[in-house]
Amino acid sequence: MRAVHLLALGAGVAAIAAPAFANDSVMKGIANPAEQVLQTVDYANTRYSKLDQINASNVKNLQVAWTFSTGVLRGHEGSPLVVGDVMYVHTPFPNIVYALDLNNEAKIIWKYEPKQDPSVIPVMCCDTVNRGLAYADGAIILHQADTTVVSLDAKTGKVNWSVVNGDPKKGETNTATVLPVKDKVIVGISGGEFGVQCHVTAYDLKSGKKVWRGYSMGPDDQLIVDPEKTTALGKPIGKDSSLKTWEGDQWKTGGGCTWGWFSYDPKLDLMYYGSGNPSTWNPKQRPGDNKWSMTIWARNPDTGMTKWVYQMTPHDEWDYDGINEMILTDQKVDGKERPLLTHFDRNGFGYTLDRATGELLVAEKYDPVVNWATKVDMDKGSKTYGRPLVVSKYSTEQNGEDVNSKGICPAALGTKDQQPAAYSPKTSLFYVPTNHVCMDYEPFKVSYTPGQPYVGATLSMYPAPNSHGGMGNFIAWDGVNGKIKWSNAEQFSVWSGALATAGDVVFYGTLEGYLKAVDSKTGKELYKFKTPSGIIGNVMTYSHKGKQYVGVLSGVGGWAGIGLAAGLTDPNAGLGAVGGYAALSNYTNLGGQLTVFTLPN
Repeated sequence: MRAVHLLALGAGVAAIAAPAFANDSVMKGIANPAEQVLQTVDYANTRYSKLDQINASNVKNLQVAWTFSTGVLRGHEGSPLVVGDVMYVHTPFPNIVYALDLNNEAKIIWKYEPKQDPSVIPVMCCDTVNRGLAYADGAIILHQADTTVVSLDAKTGKVNWSVVNGDPKKGETNTATVLPVKDKVIVGISGGEFGVQCHVTAYDLKSGKKVWRGYSMGPDDQLIVDPEKTTALGKPIGKDSSLKTWEGDQWKTGGGCTWGWFSYDPKLDLMYYGSGNPSTWNPKQRPGDNKWSMTIWARNPDTGMTKWVYQMTPHDEWDYDGINEMILTDQKVDGKERPLLTHFDRNGFGYTLDRATGELLVAEKYDPVVNWATKVDMDKGSKTYGRPLVVSKYSTEQNGEDVNSKGICPAALGTKDQQPAAYSPKTSLFYVPTNHVCMDYEPFKVSYTPGQPYVGATLSMYPAPNSHGGMGNFIAWDGVNGKIKWSNAEQFSVWSGALATAGDVVFYGTLEGYLKAVDSKTGKELYKFKTPSGIIGNVMTYSHKGKQYVGVLSGVGGWAGIGLAAGLTDPNAGLGAVGGYAALSNYTNLGGQLTVFTLPN
């Protein structure tokens, strides 16, 4: 009884002290809607702004306030940051950072241009994108393509410190942003298509010294798990939970990369993220569940210790990476307020879990064409509880090597890739940019060579058949009930991150280059403007001298736009995307521009 009492007391003390846990400068920036200090807008990844000067009734009057050319022509993901009177803009490789003076016609205050070896470019799986910067404690944090993590003085651009997080010669690269939390900065790694054993790492925010590293697969000490206390669906994971699900030493080249987004709950003092696909894409070569690829992780940011895990796609046969963002909300479930985590997985299921315990509450398809599984088993008494029930016809494992499994929905790029959804507390709805794309998938035997592609599958992609003919939808989703509230069809995948605002407007961009504004309640289109290149960046908003602005990077690329970005023409190139998005070249061209909008005076 005494142990229980002490545990409860400890939890209570943690809850009382919790608000001081998060990084104060980040919390201050999050609390000020005039600024944006994180790519995710807040620690909860809601991508919601309290600014409401631009609203559903006047957004139709938006006009371009100013523009800025980045000088780089590849896919522009992520968004600028605004801290005080300065905007920070990043680019794809070579990852230039600009500091722009908002008080002086966006004059360049400083420019940081790292010298990176161009041999990194061919090792980057799906374009040379970078998902942006973060701000904390007077520093701008950049994670470069070559895995160098850099802290820049926000005022001068001077390098405070830099540290190398991986080795591109082994296939380790970076496309992701970082998470500054407390006195640490959390970073991930890319390289699943090169057989990397992937991880997340915490560095000291002031010095760049490595504090801890937790792998996605391998022995318990490398995972940073407690076999008795770390749980999956409420039960302890047990000793060697990962090793038992791989053959021999295959976990050493197992993938499970961490190139997505990080969330943090200051009250629970837990950070959340997803791990990606197992290597290789040929499932026959890696028997077992391949834990803990395709998994949602809840870790303590100080120690890296894992509280719970949930594997969405055991023994992945389709490249349905689990790296998409975890959006944290507090909502009523069965009349009781609960701390929730909502995740729109590449596999086509929208998941809602209790983020304190990892209990699975909802798993429903957020595109009706999803067909590789009938459902996720929600019966707690079942042996397959929490697992997707796979349809044999679409199982690349069951159909075997050198067999082309046709008509699998979604395609490998998922019903949603990394492009982040948004959540509005005003409507309690999630706004989700989606891909309406299916594929044919033919696995073949492949051998591992460090630094060489370790894929082992040929893919072709095309619009979902018997539908609206387009390759995307922009949807509103009820995460508690697992239902689509409204859906807007798009000609191409919506590869831009959404932004919800207190003005009852939701913004997103399209691959043809349109910035669009829709009504948060109905989805009705209220405004659109065509920027110079396809938009795969995330829409952001800020306020300067009392006036609200909306900004978005355009520059076509990313996996969907890799054909245009890299000049590829073979339909099977770009891991199957080139053929699927061939028509995109009729609507847009390469670019690299920031466009900023506002209402007329």
